[in-house]
Amino acid sequence: MRSLWPHGGLWRHPDFLRLWSAETISQFGTQVSNLAIPLVAIIILDATPFEVAALGTIQFLPFILFTLPAGVWVDRMRRKPILVAGDLGRAALLSSIPIAYVADALSLWQLYIVGFLVGICTVFFDVAYMSYLPSLVEREEIIEGNSKLEISRSASQIAGPGFAGVLIEAITAPYAVLVDALSFLGSGLFILRIRKHEQLHLSEQPKGERPSLWTELKEGLRFVLGNPYLRAQAACTGTGNFFFSLGFSIILVYLVRELDLSPGVIGIVLSIGSIGSLAAAFTATRISTRFGVGPTAIAASALEGPAFLLVALAPVGSPIPFLVAAQLVLGFAIVAYNILVVSFRQAICPERMQGRMNSVMRFIVWGTIPLGSLAGGAIATWVGLRETIVIGAIGGGLAFLWLLLSPMRKVHEMPSEPMELAAEPSPA
Repeated sequence: MRSLWPHGGLWRHPDFLRLWSAETISQFGTQVSNLAIPLVAIIILDATPFEVAALGTIQFLPFILFTLPAGVWVDRMRRKPILVAGDLGRAALLSSIPIAYVADALSLWQLYIVGFLVGICTVFFDVAYMSYLPSLVEREEIIEGNSKLEISRSASQIAGPGFAGVLIEAITAPYAVLVDALSFLGSGLFILRIRKHEQLHLSEQPKGERPSLWTELKEGLRFVLGNPYLRAQAACTGTGNFFFSLGFSIILVYLVRELDLSPGVIGIVLSIGSIGSLAAAFTATRISTRFGVGPTAIAASALEGPAFLLVALAPVGSPIPFLVAAQLVLGFAIVAYNILVVSFRQAICPERMQGRMNSVMRFIVWGTIPLGSLAGGAIATWVGLRETIVIGAIGGGLAFLWLLLSPMRKVHEMPSEPMELAAEPSPA
C-alpha cells in the first residue's frame, strides 16, 4: 500500500520534521499567551491601561538589551541545548502564573518579572533557532525549510486567536497560560529528539587565546555592515519596521474610533488577512525560482506600502473590503519577503557566525519598532489617526529602494557557498 506521506525534500528529513513539530506546537501555544497574559492583568488584577502598556514594554525590553550578546553566546555554544533550555525555561516561568493564581498570590509584579524573563529566554531561543536551521539542512533546502516553518506561523495566526478566545472563555485566562507552558514543554521534547550531531564552530583566534565578547561582537557587526547585501536588507527592513510600526501602533484605535468596528469584527478581519501569509509560505519558493530571489524580495517589499495605504483609504460606511484586501496583500508580501531575505542571509553566512549575524540583524531591524511606535502616538495626537497611517504607508512603501539600489536586484539564485568576512566595516 502506497504511503500517504509526501515524498521528497524535507518531508523525508526526520530531524527537520522534529524541529518543525516543535515550532508548530509552540507557535499555537504562544497565540494563547499573547491574549491570555494581558487579560490576566486586565480582568484578574484590574490593571490600568498604563500598567497594561508597561507589561508589553517590559516583554519587549529583552530584545533590545540582550539580542547582541545573545548572538555571541549562540556562536560559542551548540544551538540545540540553548533551544531546549529556552523552551523548558519558558514552560517553568509561565507555569508560575496559574500556580500563583490558585494560591491567591498572583500580582502585577509577577507578570512583569515573568514577562521579562520569558523575553530573555525568547531572545536566546530565537537567535539560536534562526542559526540552527542551516546546520540541520543543506543550503539548497534552506528556503524550503523556512517556508515550512512560516506555514506553522501563518496557520497559528489564523486559528490561534480564535482558539485562544474560546479557551480563555472555557477555563479562564490564568489556566489558559498553562496551555502555553505545556506547549513549550512539548516543543523542548521534540528538539531533544533531534539526532544530528552539531559541530561547534569557534571563532578564528590565535592558539591558546579566546576573544572577548566585544571582539566577537565586532566581528558580527563587521560582517553585517561590511556586506552590501546584508546592509541593504537591514536598511530596508529597519526602515519598513519604523514606518509600519508608526501606523500599526494606533491602528486599533483607528479601527474602533474612526471606523466604528467591534472587537469581534476586528478579530475576524485579522484572521482572514492571515490567509495571505499562509499562501506566501506555500508559494514563495516557486515564485523566487521563476523570477529570482532578489527581484521577488524587492517586489514583495514594494507591495507593503500600497497595501497598508488601503487601511487609510477605507471608507467609514463599508471599510471591510478595504481592510481584508490590505491584510491579504500585507500578509503575503511580509511573509514572502521574510522567507527570502532570512534564507539568503543564512545561506551566505559562515556557520560559525550565524548567531552573531542573526542577532545583529535582529537588533537593527527590531530596534526601530519602539521608536516608530512612540512616533506614531505623537503624530496621531498632532495630525490625526488616518493621517498617521498614510505617513506610515508612504514611508514604509519607499523602503524597497534600499534593495532596488543594491546588488540584491541581481540575485537570481540562492547562494551555494558562504561569503567571506569583510576586512573592515563599510559606512552604513
